[in-house]
Amino acid sequence: MSDAYQDALAFLYGRLNYERTGMPRIPAELRLGRMRRLLRRLGDPQEALRIIHVAGTKGKGSTAAMIASAISASGVRTGLFCSPHLHRLEERFRVDGVEATPEQLVALVAAVRPAVSYFDSDVNHHRHRGPTFFEITTAMGLLHFARENTGAVLLEVGLGGRLDSTNCVRPALSVLTSISFDHTKQLGTTLGAIASEKAGILKRGVPAVSGVRGDEGREAVRAAARIRRVPLREIDEDFGYSYRPPSPPLVAPKAGRVSVQTWRSDWGPLELPLLGPHQAHNAAIALAALDAMAETGLVVERSAVERGWAGLSWPARVEVMGQSPWIVIDGAHNVASAQALADTLRTCFPEGPRTLIFGTTREKDLAGQLRALLPLFETVIVTRYLENPRSVPPEEIAAAIVGQGGDVPVEAASPEEALQIARRRTPTSGILCVTGSLFLAAETRAILLRE
Repeated sequence: MSDAYQDALAFLYGRLNYERTGMPRIPAELRLGRMRRLLRRLGDPQEALRIIHVAGTKGKGSTAAMIASAISASGVRTGLFCSPHLHRLEERFRVDGVEATPEQLVALVAAVRPAVSYFDSDVNHHRHRGPTFFEITTAMGLLHFARENTGAVLLEVGLGGRLDSTNCVRPALSVLTSISFDHTKQLGTTLGAIASEKAGILKRGVPAVSGVRGDEGREAVRAAARIRRVPLREIDEDFGYSYRPPSPPLVAPKAGRVSVQTWRSDWGPLELPLLGPHQAHNAAIALAALDAMAETGLVVERSAVERGWAGLSWPARVEVMGQSPWIVIDGAHNVASAQALADTLRTCFPEGPRTLIFGTTREKDLAGQLRALLPLFETVIVTRYLENPRSVPPEEIAAAIVGQGGDVPVEAASPEEALQIARRRTPTSGILCVTGSLFLAAETRAILLRE
């Protein structure tokens, strides 16, 4: 790689990076003023963009990818900003499904670096931190999409919503996918509090689509919508879906079909692009979002959805990376995601011996994750990811498993060692599943790709 590229990465990774340190406990440390000043210094590139802003505890990446692929297939140049990345920073900035090139990354860093340096050195801002890694990469994404003349942009929230760096835009549409427990120290300890934080992306008068279920979360979203006079479309009220799982026995895992009806359209049965019953929920939100956008003038036909979804892949989301045995990589990192993975393994995969490789991140609900997953697996191997300091040591995970009455698992020092052990212990008729963290999924996926 070029010296300029390495210098660009060094600059970015030298910034305060909550993905490595963990989020601050005090929400006030997250300041939108910093982000607004940075964007203003860059000429406010977001003002030229038609943005669909997507928040939620889980499903926001998959939902954003489904919407983006359909709009792109309709002939509209479409940007997708998502985080974190798996292998390369450029994955965060996609146009029509294509990642930014290393050369484009270097150019984007060159464009934002003077503005960052200005705020680092300006005495007027010394009482505040300079822009963080996520704030800078968010600005880079918006600048990239403006430079690429995109006609639509899917902007995924990093964490929460109200104080997230992406919340400095005025979108054409706001989308909320789901509410469950995660990041409770920052977002609150009730579903209502978490929903209120995520509903912080709603803007006065801007239409919104919500896939939030459960009385507490729904009422919090409705309250935010009422205050801001947001035209709100809700699942089970304005749109709904039915899911048909693949029929066993399976030669290969298939995603099944979803039928979606909204206030505007009967989309009929469509092949799901991604595995799992939870993806039917995400697909329904995506199609409702497309109908909401159609009312603003951006119309996407069913044929474009079929084309876009047929070519869609979303790595590390129940991703099949091998057969005989099945090798499944999933970035489930909280209880709701672990439950969704368990449901997918039950409904979309054949019966057979199952081996779990598990590693997770500090401050996650380890006990809840294990309760969802352990009943499905005969063999469990615990490990830790290596490239981020927030991983939980294998011995702590092993103790938690024993504390729940499970058998003593095998401990592996690294994802590579865990994979070697799992392959020896899993018959060709079985399933080998790697999950617990997107960081573990990324490191294991890199090993499999090298092979």
